[in-house]
Amino acid sequence: MATDKILALERAYQVVKELKRRGQRVVFTNGCFDLLHPGHTRCLAEARKLGDALVVAINSDRSVRVLKGPGRPLQPEAERAEILAALAAVDYVTIFDDLTPQLVIALMLPDVLVKGGDWGPDQVVGRTEVEAGGGRVVSIPVVVGYSTTALIQAAQKAAISDE
Repeated sequence: MATDKILALERAYQVVKELKRRGQRVVFTNGCFDLLHPGHTRCLAEARKLGDALVVAINSDRSVRVLKGPGRPLQPEAERAEILAALAAVDYVTIFDDLTPQLVIALMLPDVLVKGGDWGPDQVVGRTEVEAGGGRVVSIPVVVGYSTTALIQAAQKAAISDE
């Protein structure tokens, strides 16, 4: 069941440690994943190809509100985690409460850290830790035409025109 793939943060650290002990290449990415769209799913599928296990860390509801504003997230963290866990490309999902995944990345030290191409090399949180640990950072090109913000704006516009 997909919900078996959702791990408490401490358990995720243990699982990653065990995977690495067995010689498996761990790929890590993170984000809010508030409204899942094809840009997300394509990025996750590409990320999964870079290793043996893909760990996705999502921002908690509290951290999304701080980062994106009071109207976000649109979906609670448990639902966002469940949707991601249902994807074949995703091996594990965990939730973190900090505003950045810096500590999570420093403790997991994945072999590959993946971010979307909209993040410049100097903007990738955790880059220093991953590279110092012998890992690499991979930027996956953004799929043009897909954006959570654009989806929200389109929905709001449609709601207003329906009134």
